[in-house]
Amino acid sequence: MSSIADDWSTRHSVLTTARRTAALINAVADDRADPSTVAEVLRAYGEMDPIDLTPRDVAAMRTAAAQLREVFAADSAADAATTLNHLLREHTGPLRLTSHGGSTPWHPHLDHEDDAPWEEWLLASSCMALTVLLWDHQRPPGRICASPDCQNVFISHGSGPERHYCSRRCATRERVKAHRRSRSAEQHQDVRPGSNAT
Repeated sequence: MSSIADDWSTRHSVLTTARRTAALINAVADDRADPSTVAEVLRAYGEMDPIDLTPRDVAAMRTAAAQLREVFAADSAADAATTLNHLLREHTGPLRLTSHGGSTPWHPHLDHEDDAPWEEWLLASSCMALTVLLWDHQRPPGRICASPDCQNVFISHGSGPERHYCSRRCATRERVKAHRRSRSAEQHQDVRPGSNAT
């Protein structure tokens, strides 16, 4: 039983749950998000079948995700804590332990019941994970990608310098843009009026 519990705990750790939050916020951001795509994100982060999502479920999750996005937009730990405190007060139940009828190891939940609607589950499980990350690191648990072409959210963790981009791809794209702007500005300075070389 311990290896099953260990595997389950790894798949549902605080950090994994926070990463799942970011992935779901990004997945439902598009108002045309397909339920099957959102279900694949859930499976990738350890949720078990059957996952029967309807377009209405996804729309409700999008509303919850918009509220969670405010945590990622926070400029400081205090701002993130204020947002999380509001979400915890308005959208979660009391902390409780569940094993889903013995099908999983015991773990905490903040939704009102094991079969809560998807949007309530998303808000409750996300609030718990993001709260623990803020507590552990004393800074906002995530950010919105600094690339204007992206705007995905991501979990910023670890002891290194704080990240500003959700991926290397976005960071590289923005560095290339900055380099091109710099070169263009240099070339523009070299071609000043009245500087015709003969």
